[in-house]
Amino acid sequence: MINLSKNISEYILKNFGQEYLTNYLNFIQRDSDSYLRLSPFFNFEETISSLKNYGINLEQIENIPFAYRVTEGSNLIGKTLDFILGKYYIQSLSSMIPAIVLNPGSSDKTLDLCAAPGSKTTHLAELMNNKGTLIANEISPERIKSLVFNVDKMNLINFGILQGKGELLNQIYDNYFDKILIDAPCSALGILQKKNEVSNWWNENKLNTFTELQTRLLVSAIKMCKTGGEIVYSTCTLSVEENELVLNKILKKYPVEIIEIQLPIKSSPAFTNCQNEKLDKSIEKAKRIIPWEINSEGFFICKMKKVDKTEQSEIRRKSKNEIQLIDSNNLRLKEKLKLLSDYFGIEQNVLSHYKYLIKANDIYFIDKNFESPMLDNFLRIGSKFGTIEKRGYIQIHSLATQIFRNGITKNIIELDIEQMKVYLKGGTIKKDFGVTGQKIIKFRNDIIGTAINSKDGLKSQFPREYRTQEIIIK
Repeated sequence: MINLSKNISEYILKNFGQEYLTNYLNFIQRDSDSYLRLSPFFNFEETISSLKNYGINLEQIENIPFAYRVTEGSNLIGKTLDFILGKYYIQSLSSMIPAIVLNPGSSDKTLDLCAAPGSKTTHLAELMNNKGTLIANEISPERIKSLVFNVDKMNLINFGILQGKGELLNQIYDNYFDKILIDAPCSALGILQKKNEVSNWWNENKLNTFTELQTRLLVSAIKMCKTGGEIVYSTCTLSVEENELVLNKILKKYPVEIIEIQLPIKSSPAFTNCQNEKLDKSIEKAKRIIPWEINSEGFFICKMKKVDKTEQSEIRRKSKNEIQLIDSNNLRLKEKLKLLSDYFGIEQNVLSHYKYLIKANDIYFIDKNFESPMLDNFLRIGSKFGTIEKRGYIQIHSLATQIFRNGITKNIIELDIEQMKVYLKGGTIKKDFGVTGQKIIKFRNDIIGTAINSKDGLKSQFPREYRTQEIIIK
């Protein structure tokens, strides 16, 4: 049972009334529904069928084709092989809405300003069809680990990851992005059901800290956005200070206007009268998602358009850009990629769809249309492609084989269930699989990763970060 603090109950009563408080108290004591967002890069029907084999049943959410409520088997959804392969993302229904509202395309330069743990970043990448320029920024070193894990797991190839203060990012990007998402740090009143520790520290004084940061993030986003570009501001809290009052402050000083939006789930207009203050009437175009009305998290969502130029930020640039992205015809890679293409049967024109980054002996790859004025400040660009071994050949990474899964035709080894259990734990399968060398591992209809075949057996190269999770095979 969640004990709601006096600070929170008094705040809700004062600002929303007794009925709202009663509904809130009842809601946070209930078990929350689980939802999945299916990846568009896999066959929906096959994924749903595979999950049924685990005893996981789904119900499609109306008006959101890739969103499903888990009606049975929610305790298993984080343990399936399909989950590890990125066929779906576990995400609350409310949390899916900000990316849908922003709706970036593959030609849009898009920024996720507060990106970890990656639910919205991965969603944005999917909406962009895994192409173009998506930049994900996160300040917390610990949270960045989960961001990297999730973008890798979801087979994404159009992203760069930055680690820095979002409110200062306009010193690098000025008038640059077409679409920006700010899912701002907040006091989390909308997700108390899953983060009950919020009740221990929440008080109205804390709101000032959040609102100051939220305002700075919004100002930075406005400066980074092109004139005519769009910004979505969202929070998972209910307070008027962090939502309507922040917007009201911004509208008084900056050239943005709020856009009317229609959400695919039930919502209510934002307030235009808060704490005896009459706000800009256009704020009612923003939406409040009430948790008990949809049995998911409480959210606030507003879409804005930048309608005029802002004063240019003081641009901070390094003296030189040491990191360079190269194409598949670069002399350092061309012959190596041809050998890889011949060995695994990947058509060379497929490899030309990407740019490559060589760091020591490691190679990363990213969609060829990715752009940024600076590359040196990225913590990570694209996905892992492979490693240049001592003889000069490329040993392809397991993550890359999942990107190329539909084009790999050679050097494939199919495993049975017992062999797969050994493989997923990083072990060696003691069996003669014939010709030695790196192999692609397949299980049923899925490319899983890579392994090295030698006289001692088949040694797994399944990524270490996935081996610590419990994976059930059905």
